[in-house]
Amino acid sequence: MVGKGAKGMLVFTEILPRTSPLANLPVSNLSVVPFLDQNIHAHLPGHQLETDQVCPPSLAWCLQLRSPPPTPGQHPPAQNGAVPSEATKRDQNLKRGNWGNQIEFVLTSVGYAVGLGNVWRFPYLCYRNGGGAFMFPYFIMLIFCGIPLFFMELSFGQFASQGCLGVWRISPMFKGVGYGMMVVSTYIGIYYNVVICIAFYYFFSSMTPVLPWTYCNNPWNTLDCAGVLDASNITNGSRNPALPGNLSHVLNHSLQRTSPSEEYWRLYVLKLSDDIGNFGEVRLPLLGCLGVSWVVVFLCLIRGVKSSGKVVYFTATFPYVVLTILFVRGVTLEGAFTGIMYYVTPQWDKILEAKVWGDAASQIFYSLGCAWGGLITMASYNKFHNNCYRDSVIISITNCATSVYAGFVIFSILGFMANHLGVDVSRVADHGPGLAFVAYPEALTLLPISPLWSLLFFFMLILLGLGTQFCLLETLVTAIVDEVGNEWILQKKTYVTLGVAVAGFLLGIPLTSQAGIYWLLLMDNYAASFSLVVISCIMCVSIMYIYGHRNYFQDIQMMLGFPPPLFFQICWRFVSPAIIFFILIFTVIQYQPITYNHYQYPGWAVAIGFLMALSSVICIPLYALFQLCRTEGDTLLQRLKNATKPSRDWGPALLENRTGRYAPTIPPSPEDGLEVQPLHPDKAQIPMVGSNGSSRLQDSRI
Repeated sequence: MVGKGAKGMLVFTEILPRTSPLANLPVSNLSVVPFLDQNIHAHLPGHQLETDQVCPPSLAWCLQLRSPPPTPGQHPPAQNGAVPSEATKRDQNLKRGNWGNQIEFVLTSVGYAVGLGNVWRFPYLCYRNGGGAFMFPYFIMLIFCGIPLFFMELSFGQFASQGCLGVWRISPMFKGVGYGMMVVSTYIGIYYNVVICIAFYYFFSSMTPVLPWTYCNNPWNTLDCAGVLDASNITNGSRNPALPGNLSHVLNHSLQRTSPSEEYWRLYVLKLSDDIGNFGEVRLPLLGCLGVSWVVVFLCLIRGVKSSGKVVYFTATFPYVVLTILFVRGVTLEGAFTGIMYYVTPQWDKILEAKVWGDAASQIFYSLGCAWGGLITMASYNKFHNNCYRDSVIISITNCATSVYAGFVIFSILGFMANHLGVDVSRVADHGPGLAFVAYPEALTLLPISPLWSLLFFFMLILLGLGTQFCLLETLVTAIVDEVGNEWILQKKTYVTLGVAVAGFLLGIPLTSQAGIYWLLLMDNYAASFSLVVISCIMCVSIMYIYGHRNYFQDIQMMLGFPPPLFFQICWRFVSPAIIFFILIFTVIQYQPITYNHYQYPGWAVAIGFLMALSSVICIPLYALFQLCRTEGDTLLQRLKNATKPSRDWGPALLENRTGRYAPTIPPSPEDGLEVQPLHPDKAQIPMVGSNGSSRLQDSRI
């Protein structure tokens, strides 16, 4: 109990139950301190009970356990990710969990941002849009759009410690933006794992003395097949007997040439049907690899960020080892220099073309994973005072540098292949699945010990894909768990992860059919295209102009210890939304109906694509109308005002971080969603005695 002594003093006579190990301390060890503004400090040997806030009469909810200050000569605790104004990294969210350390967060975010597009899209865009000249608009867009948006999403999730749904307590009317992010992540998660499963298939197929797409003497090959190695193997019988001796030379230098890698991909791996509506049979080898992909993803996320944070030490770093091995091997090949020069030689006249700037902005936007919900989710597991400003700069630059580096790896090998065939590099350059599963594998057949290089390449693709897939799945799981929010679902989070993984596997089965590649490309072109731009634009406007830029800048200053730099303030308010709007206009102007090789998609398939794109955007106005209908107010204007203002529980998740305008003036209620956490949960947990005599741990939910 706490009683008031003489001369305005507070005397701590009994606050612990008899079962507590601290309860046996004599009362003389408790200090009597002045009662000033109801700030209460009780000193125990070796520990300090203190509150940094004004305590109400109930007192117990704001007492915190704190370690004693370091003695002279003793080093203070490690400042893991701390900002300069923070003495100690001490807050822990026991309810949701945190990253083990900030390296795990950075590696996970790098793995999320650095994906397959860095390898199979950026190099192609670069050489198509002026080579080295493309780097100029690319890095301009990185500085004025990429890094600011990345920083905004990280700070948004970290401040609220909530996923892509929970953060919209900032303005409940715009919670539909969070649902739109979930829809986009669902689409991407379904088809992205199918790409990973194909990489698994090629990885397993590479475990042979001779790669199966090396020669044209296989049962699935046609008369048009002409391999790059067949000309040198006429004498040993490697050539398909149906081909005349000089046909290889003719086909290799003509537009009619069909490579064995292309026929392996189209006629054996996919058994491609003639139409998107002709599903044919499910390719059982691909279905098995899809199951392997989802099992791997589930096992890596079985304990949420605690398990995935350990896996990324390998999945986020080893691709760079493989890239370096392939780069060293590639630059030593004949013709590699020609390919690299084709990649980097600037064509400055193309800088004046709007398409080049549009491609640069689009690539930056999509490559960093903005508006997917993954950045908000990953940052929500950070400790409150982590320096996410520093992290956003590091991760964004790493992502773009990886894209540039991957271009050297890709074009050194393609240059070697073009030199071998005696054709221009543009004849062998490709992007997307055509690069990953046709052009590059064919180039690898020219190398000594080609199965080894093939294993390394596809293992790298698997790791790049898994790094993104981890975050996509965690985004969905975190949004569901945070939205339900009760103790039961927190304890059953593993089962939620399993349920989402099983659903993703079942929804991905049609993509393993003979028409699967058509649907995969349809989802890739429409499900995550202009809808992401709309979502990101509305997010910027709602935070900067509905919630208010001054409020958000103050939130960041409370979290980091310093306000966002002036450059970011200007970008968030004016520059980045303008660039996002430019990307949207550019996407609409440059729109062309989707094709795959020479196949033109029918109108009904394109309509389905647009419906997929709209399904995520439509969440925003639908939820806004729903929120307006359930919000109190006599007039529409009053309802609109109440629906857009922050909810009562908006702010830092932990009570100890709720300072300034977030400081509670009354004890929190269960509806607030706030919880009291010990400052050092690994040190001790102090049971508190409730008014009914029952004891509970201080770190339990209030």
